[in-house]
Amino acid sequence: MPQLIPVTTARIGEHLPLLDLLPATAPISWVRNGEGLVGWGVHASTVVSGKDRFAKARTWWHQQLETFSISNSVHGSGTGPVLFTSFSFDRNEESVLVIPQVVVGQKGTNSWVTWIGDQPQPALPETPPLLHSATFTFGEGSLTSAEWMKRVADAVARVSTTAVEKVVLARDLIAASDSTIDPRPILKTLAAEYPTTWTFAVDGLVGATPELLVRLSRGMVTSRVLAGTISKTGEDEKDLALAASLARSSKDLEEHEYAVRSVANALDPFCSSTNVPESPYVLHLANVMHLATDVTGALIESKQHIDAFSLLQALHPSAAVCGTPRNIAFDIIDEIEGMNRGRYAGPVGWIDASGDGELGIALRTGQITDRSIRIFAGCGIVAASTPEKELEESAAKMIPMRSALHG
Repeated sequence: MPQLIPVTTARIGEHLPLLDLLPATAPISWVRNGEGLVGWGVHASTVVSGKDRFAKARTWWHQQLETFSISNSVHGSGTGPVLFTSFSFDRNEESVLVIPQVVVGQKGTNSWVTWIGDQPQPALPETPPLLHSATFTFGEGSLTSAEWMKRVADAVARVSTTAVEKVVLARDLIAASDSTIDPRPILKTLAAEYPTTWTFAVDGLVGATPELLVRLSRGMVTSRVLAGTISKTGEDEKDLALAASLARSSKDLEEHEYAVRSVANALDPFCSSTNVPESPYVLHLANVMHLATDVTGALIESKQHIDAFSLLQALHPSAAVCGTPRNIAFDIIDEIEGMNRGRYAGPVGWIDASGDGELGIALRTGQITDRSIRIFAGCGIVAASTPEKELEESAAKMIPMRSALHG
């Protein structure tokens, strides 16, 4: 019988903010308001694809867990060995799974470190690294603005004449750098400017998502739905008026209702009870406001083997990034969107050894490849949509990444 690999989790005292611990090479992050997990080093990694990619991911993770001898004096979600995942939007694209060599976590007053291998507890940096931001030059993406607006007009026509109620169309822009891109300045800027979002990094995909696809912790499920967006002006009085108009907008409320219904229906078979608020609240971010609803539920106790993978299989793609009905909207996206999303709008986050986890939808996102980064935004297209307004909304959604690149 092969010897098991030690995995140790221990409490730690005061340390640097999580993002200051990251090295330049392949940093891994899931941080919100200073709490969360960061990791580095690669104990094991793989890619999965296909319709059954969530099941393949579970199988691989469980195979890895069988090779571990776990010593965990901290306990709780996110302690012990942790799998970081970044799934593709489309089942035919590659999804990435990474088990870091070292993971540092913080929640409330608790801080811990987990490391893999038969070695002493790793020493953590005592001073923050000196970071240098690159200089970026933006170019066109897969489509020009005019070409993308034609796709929006096509989607509006499909909504008006077919059984589809909403289609989400994405667009991209590509920025070239004068040097190899270090993800850390991008992550730190995003975390500072958007502290209430989840700042993530997995295998070169970086971003700050406000949308929690699923949190599973000790039998309780939470999913935050965002759909319906309006840009902020930066003037408090005007923004309050805009928030009120967003909360009354029939177009945005219709789009939001589709997304909430999609999530509630997906969670229903797994839950003994669910709570779906009657109306959304307005979530204020630095640059935009969203209609938001937090759907919660309690897992059915008699059902065995429900884990984060089970819920991902049911929830992805949500109406917020695909449309309603999902199958028809997905086919329309495949036909008219005109670009490959990669891991944009796919689930991103972490899953622990118990099957608990926290995963968002990869929004406000950039994919780094050497000296270039591809940033994305998407818009929900309904019958009342206009191409010009959707282009304006997509530009607003790209501001976080554009701003982070400029430091």
